[in-house]
Amino acid sequence: MSRDAAIDRAMRLFDDGTFLEILGRRVAIPTESQNPDRLPDLKRYLDDEIGPSFAAMGHSSRVYANPIAGAGPVLLAERIENESLPTVLGYGHGDVVLGDDANWREGLSPWKIQRDGEKLYGRGTADNKGQHTINMLALETVLAERGHLGFNSKFMVETGEENGSAGVREVIEANKADFSANVFIASDGPRVAADRPTITLGNRGARNFDLVVDMREGGHHSGNWGGLLSNPGIILAHALATIVSPKGRVLVPGLLPTPIPNSVRAALRDVILDAGPGAPAIDPDWGEPGLTPVERLYAWNTFEVLAFTTGTPGKPVNAVPPKARANCQIRFVVGSKPDEFVPVLRKHLDEHGFGMVKIEPPPASNAGEFAATRTDPDSPWAKWAAETIASVSGKKTAVVPNSAGSICNDLFSDLLGMPTIWVPHSYSACSQHAPNEHILLAEAREALAIMTGLYWDLGENPPRM
Repeated sequence: MSRDAAIDRAMRLFDDGTFLEILGRRVAIPTESQNPDRLPDLKRYLDDEIGPSFAAMGHSSRVYANPIAGAGPVLLAERIENESLPTVLGYGHGDVVLGDDANWREGLSPWKIQRDGEKLYGRGTADNKGQHTINMLALETVLAERGHLGFNSKFMVETGEENGSAGVREVIEANKADFSANVFIASDGPRVAADRPTITLGNRGARNFDLVVDMREGGHHSGNWGGLLSNPGIILAHALATIVSPKGRVLVPGLLPTPIPNSVRAALRDVILDAGPGAPAIDPDWGEPGLTPVERLYAWNTFEVLAFTTGTPGKPVNAVPPKARANCQIRFVVGSKPDEFVPVLRKHLDEHGFGMVKIEPPPASNAGEFAATRTDPDSPWAKWAAETIASVSGKKTAVVPNSAGSICNDLFSDLLGMPTIWVPHSYSACSQHAPNEHILLAEAREALAIMTGLYWDLGENPPRM
């Protein structure tokens, strides 16, 4: 009975097809949380897949109804071995984005896993069914090898992350004691490079909104009215140019964070971005001057235009359009003031002569808001996790103070008040949220070894607090 034996056991479960069989069942359940007709499938995922899997590991489970109508339920599994032991809270989300069946490569389906070389395709393989399946299988392996975990296990699986985790905060607030733990350890998102084990200690926040110029009812002939009527598309383009420079620098001070902390700069110093084959090349001159690409991604704020419409782009006509709309997003880090973003923008637009530009809520499909969070890279749990993972992989762990993307981490770091450690098992070019989503099998296999070793050490040698 040893950590090496547990890892060997886990590798056999990967190599003999057990992992693929479990993941295949889970991918086959079309848990599209953005499709209201899939609510029964969200419930089925918890009732038929997740609950029984944890029951087999000696966990009791409770499913919490979501207080928001139409939003998916939340499951919490629990195994308390001894109240004196540390308690770890795990997390996964069983929902996925829309399958987008018609746009997958010929021969692929979002609801069936399929291997092509070292890639395993299927909706949720990367986000997030594959990742929480790896962690659950690692827990099962440690339990089978040692006969007990050596720590208390809680594991939460929600079914609405792709809809902004609607209602999850209310569930946790009403049941704080149920979800409380000493540390949060979970997996989502990409590594900094496919072959570089990584921990992330929080996330960037996100605020979405629309900028709208609505000048009149209906379009008017550009020959008869061009030069006489203001063009909303041109007005909105110039308004945006006062917010972001031609090279992507945010020009409004109130939308920026405080200076990057020294501990964050130090953690990022040896991080090298490598999104893998097929990823776009980084534009070296884009974004905040004076920062490295890694600092721009993980330690600074960005303003993005996600969509811009005016007139009828699919079928343009010779008319001055009546309206223009830009769907905008600010990704932000700890040290920002997100509640002031809209007032700051309103003041900025007014001062630059753009009082006609309205700031409106985003469409429902893109309405999720996330807070920025960060566990200090110098915290005992962060150092312990990085060292443990390195001892399994034989590689130096990349320590990222927060992910570039957004997730509901504030529920755990702020509401429940625990350090948060994310151990991602995917890579940036995985086509997450797009057709042909996939994971890399070599990365997934290594991830299973890492999580098995991490859970083993948690039961044998947790950090001293």
